[in-house]
Amino acid sequence: MNIRKVTAADLKLGMLLPWDVYGENGALLVRKGHMIASANQIAYLVERGVFEDGVPPEAASEPPSVLRKLNAACLELHALLQAASQGRAPADFRRRLDDIAALVHGAVELNVDIATAAVLHNQQAASYAARHSVNTAVIAVLLARARQRSRNDVMTVTLAALTMNTGMLEHHQRWHDSSAVLDEADRARMLAHPALSVQLLRAAGVNDEAWLDCVLHHHENEDGTGYPHGKVGAQIPLLSKLVALADRYCARVSERSYRPVMTANGALRDMLLEARTTLDTNLVSLVIRELGIYPIGTYVRLINGETGVVARRGLQSTTPHVESVLGPRGAPLEVFLQRDTRNELHTIREVLTNAQVAALDAPPLRMAQVWGRAALD
Repeated sequence: MNIRKVTAADLKLGMLLPWDVYGENGALLVRKGHMIASANQIAYLVERGVFEDGVPPEAASEPPSVLRKLNAACLELHALLQAASQGRAPADFRRRLDDIAALVHGAVELNVDIATAAVLHNQQAASYAARHSVNTAVIAVLLARARQRSRNDVMTVTLAALTMNTGMLEHHQRWHDSSAVLDEADRARMLAHPALSVQLLRAAGVNDEAWLDCVLHHHENEDGTGYPHGKVGAQIPLLSKLVALADRYCARVSERSYRPVMTANGALRDMLLEARTTLDTNLVSLVIRELGIYPIGTYVRLINGETGVVARRGLQSTTPHVESVLGPRGAPLEVFLQRDTRNELHTIREVLTNAQVAALDAPPLRMAQVWGRAALD
């Protein structure tokens, strides 16, 4: 292969780079898959960049996309659960759910960092009920695999997460959009939804007792304060506990009308406090170990004043790799800067809330700008 300079003819606005671009000193400037978002980026790369000239840009094949898999899962799930919640589940209900579960598994296997980041950055892709269930399935898969559960158990938590709220689907979006406290009737509907979900799933032809138990018990608490049966500790199936933890994390980091969205590390800290009473301490520790102190997708401010997004795990949970998107004075960076937070100049100073990020008035972040073509929506 030949090493040659980047030219203006090689680049166009909106394209995803089909190769890594290096500076003339050999340092990586921009990774393959980075989206060209401005004319200034083109000028910057033409001035400084070189690449290995092998496959022409137009010949580069379109890679599979994590976001497209997850978004397809959301759309399919929405229609399927609507039918089931109205007692009109199709005859191939189970097969179609298996296909949706396969999309979730495929997304996690393709790139677990993007699948995890999508919980924070892909919140407008579908109705809340479907998106929340798919997000919960992603996290539940990570936890089940971390516990080295069998393939059947991983499928069980996936299917349970996808269908856990079938019994309140009719009201879920309304509750999500409302800032009002639930009235007595809605409170009763919420408390009844695990049992109703099981009833609807049985009517749809589901007879897998592990799956149904997981759905029935995903709101039980360690201390007996959960519902519908007030079970305690070891009475609650392990797989239900994994789905419950994934459910709580995803709910806390989702935008809601009735409360401010929590930061990802704030949600984990909240769950750690709950581990003293309602949650299994060891399993909460597992969630933190798998997602990290700074979960992928978290906005952070570095000690040098730059604002960035946690892009991937580091060697330690406290030192992830960050893509800086804003300079120290708040100006958008034409080319995102890769920062290893082990470097004392690039250590994390603070986690930013959604409100703080919005106040920066930064351009909207597209996931492909940070994670490349596998994050195309």
